[in-house]
Amino acid sequence: MTGRVPGPFRRNVSAIEEGALRIGRRYRRRMDTSWWLALVAVVLLALVATLVDGWGRGRRPEGRRTRPPGRPGARGAGARPRPAEIWWAIVPYEDGPGAKDRPCLVLAVRGRRAVVAKITSKYHDERAGVIPLPPGSVGDAHGRASFLETDELREVPVWDFRRRVGVVDPVLWDQVRHLAT
Repeated sequence: MTGRVPGPFRRNVSAIEEGALRIGRRYRRRMDTSWWLALVAVVLLALVATLVDGWGRGRRPEGRRTRPPGRPGARGAGARPRPAEIWWAIVPYEDGPGAKDRPCLVLAVRGRRAVVAKITSKYHDERAGVIPLPPGSVGDAHGRASFLETDELREVPVWDFRRRVGVVDPVLWDQVRHLAT
């Protein structure tokens, strides 16, 4: 009985087939696939834009620090800190992990690390070894007073020095030059 439907059911089968054809025609009218091409084009454009944007942003080596925005690298090619210079650098905290961008006086440079004394704007009279600096000696735009703390020295990697401010007064340098030995 394949292909042939018995007499009384023939009428129902043809009506079912006819209904299926009508549904198929309606479905085809509703299922316009021309928008798929537009969707594929938009997805491809987004993919190309992402790839092109990524090519311009080279990968940075692991462990290398980047400068925060708004802080252009003022160091010239090959500029390294030298003793008696005042620099802005990433100086580690004295009592825990982390570091802060602050001015410091370079006391000695040994290979890839420099021994520094931090400079602060707060006077700590309870600490020994705090030496007042002339106003504006750290490149502060407001010319505030600064204080050199010589009681705790820090080691800073030379790549963490970001901007040279100037050279310390020779009289002051004679007072503190022995601290790094």
